[in-house]
Amino acid sequence: MKPTNLLFIMSDEHSKRVLGCYGHPQVKTPHLDALAARGTRFTSAYTNCPICVPGRASFATGRYVHEVRCWDNAIAYTGTPPSWGHRLMEQGHHVTAIGKLHYKDSLPQANGFHEEILPLHIVNGVGDLLGLIRDELPRRAGSLKLGPEAGPGESEYTHYDRSIADAAADWLKRAAPKHRGKPWALYVGFVSPHFPLIAPPQFYGLYPESQVPWPDMYGEAERPRHPFLEAMRKCLCFDEPFDAPMVRRAIAAYFGLVSFLDDNIGKVLRALDGAGLSEQTRVIYSTDHGDNLGTRGLWGKSTMYEESAGIPLIMAGPDVPAGHACAAPVTLADGFPTFIQALGAQPDPRDRDLPGASLLDIARGRVPERTILSEYHAAGAVTASYMIRHGRYKYIHYVGLPPMLFDLESDPYERRDLGQEPAFVQTVAECERLLRKVVDPEGADRLARADQRAHIERNGGKDAILKRGHFRYSPPPGAKAAFYS
Repeated sequence: MKPTNLLFIMSDEHSKRVLGCYGHPQVKTPHLDALAARGTRFTSAYTNCPICVPGRASFATGRYVHEVRCWDNAIAYTGTPPSWGHRLMEQGHHVTAIGKLHYKDSLPQANGFHEEILPLHIVNGVGDLLGLIRDELPRRAGSLKLGPEAGPGESEYTHYDRSIADAAADWLKRAAPKHRGKPWALYVGFVSPHFPLIAPPQFYGLYPESQVPWPDMYGEAERPRHPFLEAMRKCLCFDEPFDAPMVRRAIAAYFGLVSFLDDNIGKVLRALDGAGLSEQTRVIYSTDHGDNLGTRGLWGKSTMYEESAGIPLIMAGPDVPAGHACAAPVTLADGFPTFIQALGAQPDPRDRDLPGASLLDIARGRVPERTILSEYHAAGAVTASYMIRHGRYKYIHYVGLPPMLFDLESDPYERRDLGQEPAFVQTVAECERLLRKVVDPEGADRLARADQRAHIERNGGKDAILKRGHFRYSPPPGAKAAFYS
């Protein structure tokens, strides 16, 4: 397989359901659709954790969250275990990051980069301490702003994304030609469509509020009632202030942010082409996790439903099958071996135990069936949750609570939970057996809670953290976080 450069574009909180090439009838994503048309679209891709910091730590290291022990948005990646960037740098490849990373601090060499341009990391090197508290889930009052603020306009994030696109285009024009000796890796991290749900007017206007779809299972009587979800709704109280017009504004704004993201990606891809590098570069697009977007009365991420744990993943370039849809389950942890193979680097023997496989091999059908894992131990989680795919089934395991099971072939929108149905007892048992081959769910839950308790004490104790309050999202460079109590 020919070694090439690799451009990896990562967004934040992009549901795979909200993308033209993934079948959405309204959403306009021409640049991502074109990328998929000339490459491979993975239809069963997942984050390793449906919240920013842990998912990104898994992506960096190629390891699952319970191995890296970056459990939540306060315990962030610090440069160990080694990342794909470290391995590439060791072999003489140039590695640059532009935009959001969400690690602990901006220490490029420690994080696995030669340079970090416009980096965004956890707030003050501390992050979301409130998410550490899980013995009695605190109510996050800042969540109440999601709906009321939704609509057309500009935000710190939209300004930041434009600067990221400009910086990436400039790097491709001016810096990339300097690194001709060996293939390079460029990571570009946008923040859209992460809330605040405020979309630039030209993109918001693409989606008249009266024409956006109503969220599935949004009515009170339609919402699933499970102890994990009930506890999460009380903690992450996004939906409480919503009325019908607000729902439509929020969805129109999210759609607008997706089209705004696509427009910025188009700028980067045009710059790649303008630099004469398209034929020598593989391009991958994905996101750190999805967004429930009102489905089941849930907003934000943090669940194992397809809207939240499922992610878009598109790859194009040399040796990538064109116009192909790959149904094999994959995760962000597959990024590590993909980077190594794409750039023609030698796999390091120390990485033999990584759970992932190269997306280049998976797209060509060269990887046997595997059990992939997503897990969650962060804000709003009354207990640990784990998800695996087993053929047509998705199994969600909650420590100490009833499991969920969905048949994604007959029920792709997960409207019927089979977890407690007698006819599926054996399927549930088999899925649990497969899960336990990958992780000890109770053991990982205990380890997460112990690490979180220790982190609470290192940061002044529970009372001090509750008094400090929480912020809604990590601000871009030069901005300050707004705290809520």
